[in-house]
Amino acid sequence: MSEPDSAVIYDLHSHTTASDGLLTPAQLVHRAAGMQIHTLAITDHDTTAGIAPAQAEIDRAGLALRLVAGVEISTVWENHEIHIVGLGIDIHHPAMIAFLAEQGERRIQRARMIAERLEKARIPGAWEGAQRFADGGMITRGHFARFLVEAGRATEPAKVFKHYLARGKIGYVPPQWCTIKQAIDVIHHSGGQAVVAHPGRYDLSAKWLKRLLHHFAETGGEAMEVAQCQQAPNERTQLANYAAQFGLLASQGSDFHQPSPWIELGRKLWLPAGVTPVWASWTSPEERKERVV
Repeated sequence: MSEPDSAVIYDLHSHTTASDGLLTPAQLVHRAAGMQIHTLAITDHDTTAGIAPAQAEIDRAGLALRLVAGVEISTVWENHEIHIVGLGIDIHHPAMIAFLAEQGERRIQRARMIAERLEKARIPGAWEGAQRFADGGMITRGHFARFLVEAGRATEPAKVFKHYLARGKIGYVPPQWCTIKQAIDVIHHSGGQAVVAHPGRYDLSAKWLKRLLHHFAETGGEAMEVAQCQQAPNERTQLANYAAQFGLLASQGSDFHQPSPWIELGRKLWLPAGVTPVWASWTSPEERKERVV
């Protein structure tokens, strides 16, 4: 199926310097507006710190961009790290604030353990290096990857993950995140919709992916990402079939972190026929905006 000709582009998964993105919230919304994005969700890892400055810049510059308050929550299911995106959340809700504070502490603890393991492997300065790249944002493994590239341990972050940070490697620390149900519950408490992020990236067999989606739907999740910039042949169609099978709405997002030749805001984001978009029941832009600021 070819990409439909549509003037309305939704990109519901993106990152800023509040977590492991390379663009500030202000830079991101300007880039999104320049790419003719209609609706952008900022979904930083376990933090909503980028939302308010992004909305402030949209208002200041008069950008023709609708911002959706989001977050990408790290969870553990059956010994797999699964990311759950929350869309349309109230970033000021006490339950969400308390929950993300706990997730932040888990991130700090894991980061310190990663640094300790790298130190034992005769790679000093990883904690300080990751902190420097995070620059006050939520620390992630991506920041360790950038440090290790800078230290000459690899030529690109992807190779760092493969040789140092993946399961079984010297810098790997098993995650101690919340459960999928806990993520869904806090998203719902804060008025949002829960979405399985990039389901094709978890290296799950078809059998296990269907188990994950069944569990997610049974636990109250509403949607799953179906469309991304880069996907294996037929993956989009298969994920659309799964969305229909498990009664889930369909979302789409670039998972943009930085400008690159392969991943760009809004690129190749369209949904196959037969699915219901996650935004189908959304309220007006003015009402959504009131939930952001």
